Amino acid sequence: MQTWALANQKGGTGKTTTAINLSASLAAAGQRVLLLDMDPQAHATLGLGCHVEEEHSIARTFLDDVPLAQLVRAAPGGFHLVPSTLGLADFEQVAERTIGPERLLERELEGFCDRYDWVLFDCPPRADGVLTLNAIRAATTTLMVVETGSFALQGALRARGLFEEKIRDLGRCPSIRFLATLFERSDPFSRELLVAMQARFGQAMTDTVIRTDSCLRRACAYGAPVRISDPASKGALDYDALARELFQLQPLPSADVEEPAYGSGVVRPFAPPRADSASLDFSETDPKPERVEVITRAEDPFSSLEAQSPFSV
Repeated sequence: MQTWALANQKGGTGKTTTAINLSASLAAAGQRVLLLDMDPQAHATLGLGCHVEEEHSIARTFLDDVPLAQLVRAAPGGFHLVPSTLGLADFEQVAERTIGPERLLERELEGFCDRYDWVLFDCPPRADGVLTLNAIRAATTTLMVVETGSFALQGALRARGLFEEKIRDLGRCPSIRFLATLFERSDPFSRELLVAMQARFGQAMTDTVIRTDSCLRRACAYGAPVRISDPASKGALDYDALARELFQLQPLPSADVEEPAYGSGVVRPFAPPRADSASLDFSETDPKPERVEVITRAEDPFSSLEAQSPFSV
């Protein structure tokens, strides 16, 4: 099971947009995906058209020890969601008088290994908060979502230093990768910043770059991933490309197989699955316990997708 924490220390980077649409792209390829909304602002929950009461929020796990499995529900896009509400903010105060509050999520996920292939955490825009630390501790990899805008690189460097310190405190080697978002190819400043990010983060940088696309904003307003509202858009292509790239990063059975190289600075969009190549069911509004068990695991769900020609940024 791959567990990824999507994080940064500031908002407006496209982190929640990435959490929603990456989940949908992975699910479209047959992967069993769970998205946890760790932000009290509940933007991922709202962006999926989900409105829940406090008793059905992930806050109940952190505040009242309600099992996480009881809060899972189906989301549009063929994956599962644990929604959030504003009540989750109370955990920041409760954590001050709790022993080991940053370990709670890690313990809750112990029983999920056989149910999901991917678990994604949409973290709040606070690098040193206890909710973000829960996600980083439970995650195998931290994906820093960085927009190609002013002061983005400086903020990413500060957040990376904090994340590396916290991960080393756990006795683990930091696994942090970087995704560039809100990229405007026609903007010289955006291009220069992308080059600077690639130079600074090297192999930790994903090859895929998420371009600015108004379809992504509209999809959030519709309460669905962009694959549903506009599957031929730039945003849908980019997140499908990112899903393919991250899938290829999964640990292989053979220890002799090396991880693919990063940092080439090439955007590699590819054609999304055709309507008849991914079986998605959006009719469910409530999760069914057996649903998780019947989603099949694929050896390489992206092998049938036909890649388009890459182009330089």
